[in-house]
Amino acid sequence: MLKLLRIEIVVVVLGALLGAVSPVYAEPVIKIDGSSTVFPITEAVAEDFQIAKKGAAKVTVGISGTGGGFKKFCRGEIDIANASRPILKKEMDACKAAGVQYVEMPVAYDALTVVANPRNDWVKVITVADLKKIWEPDAQGKITSWKQINPAWPDEPIKLYGPGADSGTFDYFTEAIVGKAKSSRGDFTASEDDNVLVQGVASDKNALGYFGFAYYNENQKKLRALAVDGGKGGIIPSVETVEDGSYQPLSRPIFIYISIKATEKPEVREFIEFYMKNASPLVKEVKYFPLPAQAYTTNLEHLNKKKLGTVFNGQPEVGVQIEELLKREASL
Repeated sequence: MLKLLRIEIVVVVLGALLGAVSPVYAEPVIKIDGSSTVFPITEAVAEDFQIAKKGAAKVTVGISGTGGGFKKFCRGEIDIANASRPILKKEMDACKAAGVQYVEMPVAYDALTVVANPRNDWVKVITVADLKKIWEPDAQGKITSWKQINPAWPDEPIKLYGPGADSGTFDYFTEAIVGKAKSSRGDFTASEDDNVLVQGVASDKNALGYFGFAYYNENQKKLRALAVDGGKGGIIPSVETVEDGSYQPLSRPIFIYISIKATEKPEVREFIEFYMKNASPLVKEVKYFPLPAQAYTTNLEHLNKKKLGTVFNGQPEVGVQIEELLKREASL
């Protein structure tokens, strides 16, 4: 009996010691969430970082939409927020109330891509006016046929697919096309997961949708990108048309936001430095458009100087250039 008791005591003591010691050796976790558009870039960086810096940290990357990511970010639940549009005024206020300070970093250009089903043989070019007629709030329940948009198009039901209300892509598209962020008809198939939208358009001849360029690029056999006419003729999204500024108004910068408190953790700072130093090739790898090299260097300078806040006024901006953004003063 005494021998058994001693064994039990040893087991309990060892268990307690192991329990006390194990957290010291636990791998740190860097938590990231937000935009499904920015996800492919950050996921690629995270994968390479974990290979190059084995054991430095585990990086988790979620997809809850830009708005969903900012909610978590401003509650202090994540270290980094992926965002396909700038932080909004209400999110700035939420972060300020919670004492969450941040550095804003543009990481790439995206071309919001308007897509149709490949079996759609009647639309090659769509104007901004057409898109507004389709997507504005007054269109709900009224614009239901392709023929209502253009008399030359068939009298077939139009099926719409787009990002949900928590998506930064939704915010930017409505700002650029309708003229006001979040101003949209509601009778369309919405999802924060762009893969759901891809499958919807790919399976329906009468479908029309929009999402980030990378998701179109990965699914070119299932989808057809429409040329968008912003007043100077139809322009197809491409590296050339995004870089020369001709693909308007649907070219936009995309971002990550880093909690300044999180940068006190060496693994987070190391991850951000790795991100900025490797962004250009990885952005290309996942089929987005990299920024000028100086932009990534400037991002790190802003981090080191603790340039806190945003250079926007709390709402999306259409047609903004990266060079201009990097010169602006930030506000909290």
